[in-house]
Amino acid sequence: MGGLLESDLPIVGAPMAGGPGTVRLAGAVAEAGGFPFLAAGYRESAGLADEIRELRSRLGEARRGGASGGESDGPGFGVNLFVPSAREIEPEVFRRYADELREEASALGVELPDRPVHDDDRWDEKLELLIADPVPVVSFTFGIPAPGEIAALQRAGTRVLVTVTSRAEALRAQEAGADGLVAQGSGAGGHRGTHDPGAAPSDAPAVELVRRVAPITRLPVIAAGGVDGPEAVAELLDAGAEAVAVGTLLLRTPEAGTGRTHREALADPRFTDTVVTRAFTGRYARALRNGFVGRHPAAPEGYPELHHLTRPLRRAAATAQDPDRLHLWAGTGFRAAEERPASEVVRRLAERLPA
Repeated sequence: MGGLLESDLPIVGAPMAGGPGTVRLAGAVAEAGGFPFLAAGYRESAGLADEIRELRSRLGEARRGGASGGESDGPGFGVNLFVPSAREIEPEVFRRYADELREEASALGVELPDRPVHDDDRWDEKLELLIADPVPVVSFTFGIPAPGEIAALQRAGTRVLVTVTSRAEALRAQEAGADGLVAQGSGAGGHRGTHDPGAAPSDAPAVELVRRVAPITRLPVIAAGGVDGPEAVAELLDAGAEAVAVGTLLLRTPEAGTGRTHREALADPRFTDTVVTRAFTGRYARALRNGFVGRHPAAPEGYPELHHLTRPLRRAAATAQDPDRLHLWAGTGFRAAEERPASEVVRRLAERLPA
């Protein structure tokens, strides 16, 4: 394919934090000709460094990081970071939502934290790691790093992508010095990348967002959100995207670290649609509609505090194999997710590409 990502196919394995994203999955995407991402979200910097080393070894990279001019001896890859927010939840808002969740916690036999925890997901440590030991591409979700941080990564030989959900976000990312954009449409599973955590996310599907963003920026655009097959990939490329990212379609592959209950729910006919909710983390995210989502429709803004609040509940639900209380992240194309090797998924998505 060449271009920004320099992969054989214009298919990107999206970063999936919290378990589904694995080195094995990233390796399978790359070996099929796609461009994989590792998810740094919720990872300690030491663990991230281990994953980078393991993926480099798997991909056969001989040059350190493969970042210098993109001239690695093996396929490239990227790492995704969450941009921290300075906004903190009001203690009383936190307390009210914690009280609302007491019955859920009691049903699973767990205690919830009594105080809000606000952190930056080890932002400085991870940036320092990626500057000292660069990778080919770094992408950012939830906001735009400071221009100096972007420039430092670029000086190390890394190309920088920013996830955007609107024209205004795209223009700000370009002004900050990004090398490319990930245009995340409304159908994306998991967290929406909206830069303002309190703003309701756009309902523009990926193809519409690409058509809005591509003409107003000089930057290459990667489309993401709601992809359900090769026809969707072809449509997004025709709309102006350079590549297409997929996440949900990889959740049922054997290489993914998706939990058993989540895997089964994606194929369970009882789950018929998805919904955007703040109930699990205090940030808008698309998930399969289950009882927990329905019981907490007015969950407040409060990321990462509510993410930490519900963590013991989510872990207990996973252990109990309780899909009613589990965060079942899924995009609108979830019915197309199949139990087949990731390499087959990637190659099938490329079936409608021009010869």
